[in-house]
Amino acid sequence: MTRAPADAVDELSAALRRDGYAFVAHARMRELLDTVGTLDDWPAFAASWNDLALDTYLADFGRYRRRRHAVFRIERDGAIVREAHQPHWQSREYNALQGGIERWFEPLENSIVSGASLQTTLRLSLALFGTLAPEVKSWRSEVHQFRIEARPDEPGQPTPEGVHRDGVDYVLVLLVDRVNIASGTTTIHLAGTRELLGSFTLTKPLDAALVDDARVFHGVTPVEPLDPAQPAHRDVLVVTFKRAQRS
Repeated sequence: MTRAPADAVDELSAALRRDGYAFVAHARMRELLDTVGTLDDWPAFAASWNDLALDTYLADFGRYRRRRHAVFRIERDGAIVREAHQPHWQSREYNALQGGIERWFEPLENSIVSGASLQTTLRLSLALFGTLAPEVKSWRSEVHQFRIEARPDEPGQPTPEGVHRDGVDYVLVLLVDRVNIASGTTTIHLAGTRELLGSFTLTKPLDAALVDDARVFHGVTPVEPLDPAQPAHRDVLVVTFKRAQRS
């Protein structure tokens, strides 16, 4: 299994085990990513958020979200295999707004999938989440590119379904860019009671949130433009890990 240095992984694993979540500032995240790969294609990687398709499943609730999606099988030994393009599906238990339907999004571009930045992020995710569940031999990983746009008359909703769980084992949210945006604060809540456990705002590229999805709920407050006359958006990469079901 791909591993970042044991002390760094152990530190984050301890935080996740203790609290159910962790915030990782950009400098620390860059150090961790550098231990398992490179970000040599980062400019092209970040620029690919300019070519996301509109999320039409939000038609009744707003026109502020753009995204792409891909599914991977990631093995404990480090093998990363992209699976055939398929819909994103969540039960209504986890997504009361859009659960229970197949949502087909445009796929991630091949150049982004094979590029250093995404591959390095997946390797680090395996190192971190694999340490928390060393018995798991194979993971199903879904990768989402999200752009949330904000307008003077329509704040962007990073989590239109509200405070929620994703129905997976672990989640990584990585900030890619933030342009002319106010707010967008991540909140973490105890499963069951929804007690607020913590909050933080991803403000710089590579700021990251790690979530134990079985233990905590999460949400993000609406985003608004700092300057109403200028375009405003928040770009994130979301990576989920779930124990793979083998036939």
